[in-house]
Amino acid sequence: MRDFSSDHSALALNTATLGHNLEGAGAGWSPERVIDACAARGYGGIVFWRREIDERAYAIGEHVRASGMKVVGLCRTPYLVGREVPAKIDDEARASVDMAAELGAPVLTIVTGGTEPDTKGFSETHKRLTDRVSALASYAQSRNVALALEPLNPMFGGNRTCLFTVEDALTICNAVNAPNVGIAVDVYHVWWDTRLAQSLAAARGKILGYHLCDWLENTSHMLLDRGMMGDGVADLKAIRRAVEDAGYQGLCEVEIFSAENWWKRDPAEVLDVIVERFRRTC
Repeated sequence: MRDFSSDHSALALNTATLGHNLEGAGAGWSPERVIDACAARGYGGIVFWRREIDERAYAIGEHVRASGMKVVGLCRTPYLVGREVPAKIDDEARASVDMAAELGAPVLTIVTGGTEPDTKGFSETHKRLTDRVSALASYAQSRNVALALEPLNPMFGGNRTCLFTVEDALTICNAVNAPNVGIAVDVYHVWWDTRLAQSLAAARGKILGYHLCDWLENTSHMLLDRGMMGDGVADLKAIRRAVEDAGYQGLCEVEIFSAENWWKRDPAEVLDVIVERFRRTC
């Protein structure tokens, strides 16, 4: 396992950790200000959300690269299944791929969406998801973009996701069987899975992203109360060891939704704490 105790060049920021850079939702910083602050602290990369980019994907990507960092990824596709699928799903999904390509993001994350209307359970939803990921994968490959299926904690079932475990996501990957489709592993969503190590071993070569935060023992909001690394009960080093044993050597992306804590703090403080916690606890 890599030693981060004196080297945090493998550290990346997901901008959700600063409230998505949107006025009223956290820091309110511009993408350029976030980029410069991360670069000044020795971060290795950054991940943006589509809502922050608008028509400026190429310019923002160039700013990241000029700072000496990498664009690690882009969040996310629209939901591909469930009740909130856009009317023009193919157009919006391809537009998310185009944005990733313009930004220079090698990976576009997929949060699937929940159960399909007028269905029960997940069998039919998984079939439709497989079809839609397969169709999108072909287009994404033409733009040199990989797609990472992200399983979510079961509390999001039926609403935001139809994939709850690494094993679930891997099953869809294997069904799609495209070279540019893999999985993203987020501590917040998988820490509870007692079969995680075995599932990660089976996912060797297909892990496209690793997301860091912590699970607070007394979490107060299922979406907006993630913990800073070291403040919760997830075994961060054991999870990273299993991820790296499965072949992942990429950057580690800190993604903390925290409306009542970290989003209210000075962004400079947050970025400094992340560096310290990454070296000490991750």
